[in-house]
Amino acid sequence: MTKNRYTKLSLVAAFQCLFLAHANVLHSDETEPNAEEYSGFGKESISPEVIKKYAPGPVDQQQLTVIERALDVRVPNGGILSADGKKLFFNWKISGSKQVWSLDQPKGFPIQLSGGSTGTTLESVTPDGKWLILTRDQDGEETPGIYLQSTNGGAITVIQHTPKTKADPQHISADSNYLYWTANDIESSSYAIYRSELPKRSGQPIGKKELLLDTPGLWSILDSDDKRELFLLSKHTGSESNEVYVWSLSERKLIPLIGQNQHHHYKVRFSEKPDEYWVFTHQLSNYGKLYRLKNGKLTEWGPFASQAPKESEPQKFEVDSFALDYPRRRIYLTYNKRGYLETEVYDARTSKKLSLPKFLKNQDQAVYESSTRDGHFTIWNIESSQTPRTSWVQDWKKNTLTQWIVPSAPEVVLSKFAKATLEYYPARDQTPIPMFVRRPPQCLTSDKPCPVIVHFHGGPLSQSKPSFSPEIQLWLDRGFIHVDPNVRGSKGYGKIWSNADNEEKRLNVITDIEDCAIFIKSQWKKSGVSPKIGVFGGSYGGYSTLMAMTYFAGAYDAGIASVAIGNLQTFLKNTAAYRRKLRASEYGDPDTDQEFLKKLSPVTYLDKVKGPIMIIHGVNDPRVPVGEAVQFHEALQARKFSSELLLFANEGHGISKRKNRAIELGHMIRFFEKFLF
Repeated sequence: MTKNRYTKLSLVAAFQCLFLAHANVLHSDETEPNAEEYSGFGKESISPEVIKKYAPGPVDQQQLTVIERALDVRVPNGGILSADGKKLFFNWKISGSKQVWSLDQPKGFPIQLSGGSTGTTLESVTPDGKWLILTRDQDGEETPGIYLQSTNGGAITVIQHTPKTKADPQHISADSNYLYWTANDIESSSYAIYRSELPKRSGQPIGKKELLLDTPGLWSILDSDDKRELFLLSKHTGSESNEVYVWSLSERKLIPLIGQNQHHHYKVRFSEKPDEYWVFTHQLSNYGKLYRLKNGKLTEWGPFASQAPKESEPQKFEVDSFALDYPRRRIYLTYNKRGYLETEVYDARTSKKLSLPKFLKNQDQAVYESSTRDGHFTIWNIESSQTPRTSWVQDWKKNTLTQWIVPSAPEVVLSKFAKATLEYYPARDQTPIPMFVRRPPQCLTSDKPCPVIVHFHGGPLSQSKPSFSPEIQLWLDRGFIHVDPNVRGSKGYGKIWSNADNEEKRLNVITDIEDCAIFIKSQWKKSGVSPKIGVFGGSYGGYSTLMAMTYFAGAYDAGIASVAIGNLQTFLKNTAAYRRKLRASEYGDPDTDQEFLKKLSPVTYLDKVKGPIMIIHGVNDPRVPVGEAVQFHEALQARKFSSELLLFANEGHGISKRKNRAIELGHMIRFFEKFLF
């Protein structure tokens, strides 16, 4: 991350700074904001007194008990199998924070391997089965370090953890001798590539660290050919664009492969043939397709080859993800069917579609998780809006499918969870906007309209899906209808849809936010009465919420914005350095695109506010600096508008700790019940 350039400001001084920079913007659409006077609103910009002042107060104990019961429904992730398929390692939040667990048999008793209040993420297992590669991050600062632990448990050893530096594991050599990883420790806005020698046995120290590539760029490792000591390296140039290079360990030379001087995204893997590559991209079609790349030419592969290339005849569904197993024998394509995920498997050599167990069909979400190095075993995740995620292991040789992980759902009747239904509302240009709707039973029979909560997802390159969510069910149990729209700019509906809101084009489609409220108020009336509508979201969803309550003031009756962008100009100037270039490609350049960034910023329209707003933020947030929340709240307060600000001192970009999450939900429920019932 960049060296700290934030100025410590008292509450009053921060408020004054806001108005020095934005006094004209807040009152006029014609005046340019003075970005030079903005001094930075990161963690160091607010005093302990401000953090204490806005610390969340207590939640009603009876309500807190109900919330905690919902949070006790904890679903492990799919995990990673040992090479022999006899042991499964996975992350689980059942202890209150994300930790690493293991199972020695299907549905066995889980053993906790990591502990403490700091979340620990399982990244990989070495091919020889001796070591776990882990990452740890402190209180949402997003500067994780890399750690090593025996697969049998025990002490955790640091491989790399430098303050204010982000380190990410990338690859483990086939012989388990080296871990390759990236870090922005040389330049905060760039990732260098390193490798560290792993110990042969327990008790040995971590071996030497070697710098392999320090060429400036946001580098990551896509794939490796260990026999030839070749790597495929990705250099991100935007939120949805990258360049791919072949890099030789012996020659230390970057050879351009695809994407140079373009604006497309490529996921590339080595083929079983030394002169060919697998490429998944949207370059030549609205929907992503899989290609063979040889001699600089892309050739459509397998099930895509027979489809018409014309945009007037696109394939029916988006491909959500592409994976190739280590032996390069099987290709896993997960199709995104309007938010429902289904994976198909193909023989990489013959393009023949392989048969899968019937159980994997007709599921809301049936997603490939990972395979063992030899391709013998594959992990599948199964989930729906009414059933928590379960993990199943397929044995390709025996053609069996076995459930391994059992979710925890104490004191909860899962059959009472509402089913998410796919519905649509018309945008003002008549484009159908998909939304997943969940309704409590009483709202189906009541002669009065139930209040509605509209949740906008983050990203913006993300997608709401009909996934299992005890937190959504909390809202239903309180009598709210819950709506998850996928407005233009979301992923999952093709390149045209996801790029519809890039830069200045966002002005053309951000009206999807207001159109959702217009539709609900006009079409969901009962006895001639329109329902009251609340809006909430986190990150970009928080930005959408603030736009809903300012630019589209009056469309929604109340809003809750978490870790939200209130001013696109100041956000882009003060977000973490390694993210700035990627975000600018999505929203616009803070130096050259000031005019439309001003028009797209909620802070520009504060005087239009009509309804109450709650703002929630983690003090350690490196993506959207916490001062953005403070400045927005204080500007609302100065105008005598109804607003609340909750600051969580030990959280970052989102509230993740179980205790904090319960408190946050308690205040959210209190707020919406006050203003929507």
